[in-house]
Amino acid sequence: MANAGSALHRGLSTRHIRFIALGSAIGTGLFYGSAAAIQKAGPSVLLAYLIGGAAIYLTMRALGEMAVRTPVSGSFGYYASHYLGDFAGFLTGWSYAFSMLMVCLADVTAFGVYMSLWFPDTPRWIWVLSIVLGIGALNLCSVRVFGEMEFWLSLLKVCAILAMIVGGFTLLFFGIQLGEGQASMGPSNLWEYGGFFPNGLEGMIASFTIVMFAFGGIEVIGITAGEARDPQRMIPKAINSVPLRILIFYVLTLLILLMLLPWSSVGSLGSPFVQIFSSLGINSAATVLNIVVISAVVSAINSDIFSAGRMMHGMAAIGQAPAVFARTSRFGVPWMTVLVMSVALLLGVLLNYWIPEELFLIFASLVTFSVVWVWLMILLSQMAMRRGMTAPEIQALHFPVPLGNGGQLCAVVFMLFIFGVLGAFPDTRLALYVGLGWLILLSLAYWIWIKPGSFSKAGIKAGIEAHEKG
Repeated sequence: MANAGSALHRGLSTRHIRFIALGSAIGTGLFYGSAAAIQKAGPSVLLAYLIGGAAIYLTMRALGEMAVRTPVSGSFGYYASHYLGDFAGFLTGWSYAFSMLMVCLADVTAFGVYMSLWFPDTPRWIWVLSIVLGIGALNLCSVRVFGEMEFWLSLLKVCAILAMIVGGFTLLFFGIQLGEGQASMGPSNLWEYGGFFPNGLEGMIASFTIVMFAFGGIEVIGITAGEARDPQRMIPKAINSVPLRILIFYVLTLLILLMLLPWSSVGSLGSPFVQIFSSLGINSAATVLNIVVISAVVSAINSDIFSAGRMMHGMAAIGQAPAVFARTSRFGVPWMTVLVMSVALLLGVLLNYWIPEELFLIFASLVTFSVVWVWLMILLSQMAMRRGMTAPEIQALHFPVPLGNGGQLCAVVFMLFIFGVLGAFPDTRLALYVGLGWLILLSLAYWIWIKPGSFSKAGIKAGIEAHEKG
């Protein structure tokens, strides 16, 4: 493609797609955030991850069924518009793009904090500026370059998790204590300190908000469909393998932590990763962990800018975002979306400097609400698609969902249950209020600036044909 246009290039392999999803979903939520879930639920957090993982798998299968049938940029934003109406698509697309921006704001700030461990005298804004410019430049390259970078960053995180799992098993097998006076280790830790449900069933339910936030990002698999070389082959492979791998990484890692330490002390004695590496004789455990966390942050920023950019590109194709967002460079990259995200991140750094921490946490709460909202829209879109298909068309699907309508309905009920959990507990209730307020603001914006009924099925058909030619 010699000149700028509006078509994306198909340059992502199965390897790229798998690790893009891993990079987005495995990050600080595992390395640090899981401690908060453990404090709420105790050992029963393992059950919460299993239940949440099952719901996520059903959601990703719903997304996979639609993505294999119609692989387009914008993915679930397109599908929500096509099967639920342009209003639902508008809410879904912009909520997702905004949540990706909020996650990026948190991650670029975290990058500055992590770099300060090595360079305490260097102002943090220098590191923040460098990562924003660096990731922005990377996202302007061809999608193959992006995919390759994300592959290596995600591979580093996966290797660190595997090292932690192997190291933890080594400590358990040889009975190496994590420190002087440390309590006994072993499977008995799962029930000796107050039982498997030390805070009752309510504690496990409270942990669901953190657990589901940790899985956020895996939906990027659907967004990659518009740039996958062979969507009908690659998307099923990625969806069938990545959710299971993420579930294994989370559950195995937390299982080892809970057998090594009493659940009440996880996170209170410093990073469990540092404790494990130190006990294995790795004196530079803090440095090793910092390298891993920095790679996790860079990977997440990289993936989130990619996801938001492709979502806005897809929305622009059907008139739900400024038309300039649909333009691509000669590399097939939606350059304007990358530029807007980079500028927003620079402004966000300034806002993060001036706005008190409490307000910034409000934005983080919105991310949780938005991600669950997107998953709910994916499920409802797939169910609406099925209702509009004939029996022969359903039989011809290349990647049908498992368990039929019953499984999808259970996943829908579970997502609605998560909204109820957000409102049931005081420390997460604000997320529900802010999320509902955001949807109201988006609704007003839709009725003021987007002409009702302007979306047409001919528009999405033309977009699909353009991607097939690309």
